[in-house]
Amino acid sequence: MSINYFPYDRRLTPRAQELRHDMTPQERKLWFEFLRSYPVKFYKQRVIEYYIADFYCARAKLVIELDGSQHYTEQGKCYDAERTAVLEGHGLMVLRFSNHEVSSNFEGVCAVIENAVRERCPDSEP
Repeated sequence: MSINYFPYDRRLTPRAQELRHDMTPQERKLWFEFLRSYPVKFYKQRVIEYYIADFYCARAKLVIELDGSQHYTEQGKCYDAERTAVLEGHGLMVLRFSNHEVSSNFEGVCAVIENAVRERCPDSEP
């Protein structure tokens, strides 16, 4: 199943395109050093409903979110909980990592992602 089968707000498409070009240092690291060449295809900055997922794997039905400081405010936590519920309502698994985790434990983050893909795509060989 591809992202096109999920409802999405087309008004967010230009913003998603901007975000693809203006990635944070941690998003760049995860994309260029792991996800871009991963055997199971990942997309960056995909619109699903009214949200933009940092990274999305259609085959594994997996969303990866990298959280900066704004995600740790009360408002940010509420927004993330709502967003996660909507995404999970579509059968997606949401993995969240802090920017600090990506910077300080990159191999561990990659291992968690790889394990999730293997669980959700047992027929693939990542």
